[in-house]
Amino acid sequence: MKAGKLSEAELKRSVLGQLHASGDRAQIPAIGQDGAIVRTDGADVVCAVSTMPAAPAMRVPVTVYTACNNLACCGADPVGILVSLLLPTSADEQMLRGMMGEIDAVCAGEHMQVLGGHTEVTRQVTRPVLSVTAVGLLRRDAPVGQTVRPGMDILVTNRVGTAGAAILAHVREEELRSRYAQPFLDRAKQTDGGLSVRTAALAALQSKAAAMHDVSAGGIYGALREFAENFDVGLEIDLKAIPIRQETVEICEFFHLNPYKLLSTGSLLVAAEDGGVVAAKIRQANGEAAVIGKITDGNDRVLLCGEERRFLETTQTDELYKIIGS
Repeated sequence: MKAGKLSEAELKRSVLGQLHASGDRAQIPAIGQDGAIVRTDGADVVCAVSTMPAAPAMRVPVTVYTACNNLACCGADPVGILVSLLLPTSADEQMLRGMMGEIDAVCAGEHMQVLGGHTEVTRQVTRPVLSVTAVGLLRRDAPVGQTVRPGMDILVTNRVGTAGAAILAHVREEELRSRYAQPFLDRAKQTDGGLSVRTAALAALQSKAAAMHDVSAGGIYGALREFAENFDVGLEIDLKAIPIRQETVEICEFFHLNPYKLLSTGSLLVAAEDGGVVAAKIRQANGEAAVIGKITDGNDRVLLCGEERRFLETTQTDELYKIIGS
């Protein structure tokens, strides 16, 4: 099997196809679901998981933010995270302290805490592997049960591929210096709007968004495909409308990568009746947002680029793994 996310077919056949509902207090997992909602007699609890090798640069905060972003997409406020960390025997205590410091810094910024977890040194891994389970409480204005319909607008927040390009600029900086000046690389290392979608998600909820989906591993193409599968809808997306930084485009050209399949933690997909209203609300909250297309009838997921019209590919491994491994 290839490194990275399972293919859509593998996920349906060998993971989701083996699971069955038990009772009515939780939903059955599905492609494109950002988190699991557990119904209680009080507030509903939302859980979301993110797992990633914890090296090289930025992967620790990216893993934590991805789990928290999944909560935000479900309309939940974070309470805390459970951390599972597997370390190779080559690791030392200084590495462990550094990673936990990064985790705690993200928690402080998101006003939550580490609730517990498990840390173990094992010969079964050659690099640290971090798994984060975020736990939150569902907001009353969460878009649960709302219908995603043909004709709705699709928006994306922030600029796609920024997180992946920033990681590449950190870990392959020496190689990139053969073509790019240091100021360019310094800009590429920055994540601009940050890695959290929480503020944008809250603004979208306040402007009556119908649904949201985190854009992370697999990039914007992967997120669009998962979104369409989850709601069983078609899409018509204007490729030129998708916001992306020039630094991301050039770094991807250098490594022969597709920037639209690159890690995009910090971006959010939103479906809404009036995308202009939602985008304006997000901008008022100091975020970035752009309407990139429409939800359509049927199952066709179409990308438009000028006169060219082609179909969106099935979800594939994130482009980042081609350069630095999974």
